[in-house]
Amino acid sequence: MDGDLVNRTQSAELTRLLAEQASAVTYDALPEPVRALARQCVLDYCGVALAGADDPLAHILLDELAEAGGAAQASVIGHNARLPVLSAALINGAIGHALDYDDVNLSMPGHPSVAILPGLLALAEQRQSSGREVIAAFVAGYETACRIGSTLRPGHYNRGFHATGTVGVFGAAAACARLLGLDAEATARALGIAGTQAAGLKSQFGTMCKPFHAGKASQSGLLAARLAARGFSSRPDLVECEQGFALTHGPDFHPEKALADPPHGFHIFANLFKYHAACYLTHGPIESARSVRQQAARERHGIVPEQIADVILRLDRSCAMVCNIPAPTDGLEAKFSLRQTVAMALSGVDTASLAAYSTATATDPALVALRDKVTLDFQDDWPQAAAEIEVALNDGRVLRARHDAGIPCADIAAQGERLAAKFDALAEPALGAARAHELRQVIETLDKLPDAGAIARLAAA
Repeated sequence: MDGDLVNRTQSAELTRLLAEQASAVTYDALPEPVRALARQCVLDYCGVALAGADDPLAHILLDELAEAGGAAQASVIGHNARLPVLSAALINGAIGHALDYDDVNLSMPGHPSVAILPGLLALAEQRQSSGREVIAAFVAGYETACRIGSTLRPGHYNRGFHATGTVGVFGAAAACARLLGLDAEATARALGIAGTQAAGLKSQFGTMCKPFHAGKASQSGLLAARLAARGFSSRPDLVECEQGFALTHGPDFHPEKALADPPHGFHIFANLFKYHAACYLTHGPIESARSVRQQAARERHGIVPEQIADVILRLDRSCAMVCNIPAPTDGLEAKFSLRQTVAMALSGVDTASLAAYSTATATDPALVALRDKVTLDFQDDWPQAAAEIEVALNDGRVLRARHDAGIPCADIAAQGERLAAKFDALAEPALGAARAHELRQVIETLDKLPDAGAIARLAAA
């Protein structure tokens, strides 16, 4: 960060500086790895949204918003309805987060793509924007969300705010403002309009309101950018001003972190994709449990739940307020239960399978008995997504493993292959193999797409 930026930050111009950065993003200036990651984020979002399109919350929201009517401007993923862009953004955001299978960035900390892409893709469909325009706008929004999230960590999230909703709205606003071609002044106003709408509480985890947060963030960010384009007024310093977003939403505010250069120059390099259909903070425990099971198999002893005497799981204390439902009663609650997901992984249940998270699994007597043997040992100053597990067996053996799910994949090409397989598994049941393959090809060649609306149209039923 140069001296001019330091001085301006000290003069409380953070929102304007972030708006300048967002409005200056261009496709040509982005390194190819950043473009590749952006395409992967779009692919992953579309896959999880298609899989979530039949969730009960999708039908409730669709019934409500279709009844209200309006201009047929944008597609609803997995459905044949066309709605106003704001309505489509809300529904597509909610269904993208319904299964809690979408990507994560710990700088927010939350789910960036599902807050940004639904509104951005709806707007792109309406405007017939090119794929390159969408990529540039998405990166502008992604970086803005992570920068603002970084200034508020850890107090904002720890106090009980769901950053996907509260911080994600800024990313959605910045992305849509960039797609609309707004200058820095108008983008700063868009961020202000977005921030005054920001909402989302972690106490709603395990209910339909958690994915609703993502939909509202996308809808509110889109609305903020559209209103700013029309001249709607707002403070241009909403993030940092007295009684503004930062000072009212938590005990921590470190504006210098928003302008610090992230590793490799972009926050998107730290994007984390999910390969288990549960809260991301369960992924370290799941992988640790899977490693123990594999270790037992290599030793030719194997492991069955009845052999397990007790389990100790060590992880960061912040997980206690995120995914610590002790006795889940249905599939949605199971996604936010450290004990349940560890029991599933130790028992060989496929935690990548959507069907694994059900009332039957949550109440299975064998899994209930095993999860009751899991003791959670919360640690201070521990990597947030890391976990260590000790599994004591009845014969005296103790198996140990550790996994840090907060470390992103360094091989972007290999990650792309894994995401393509995940997409196919999620999209083919919804669209059929041929159409799912066509959609994947369109997204993988997004840079060459003259009209990015093709994505939404192919993803519609």
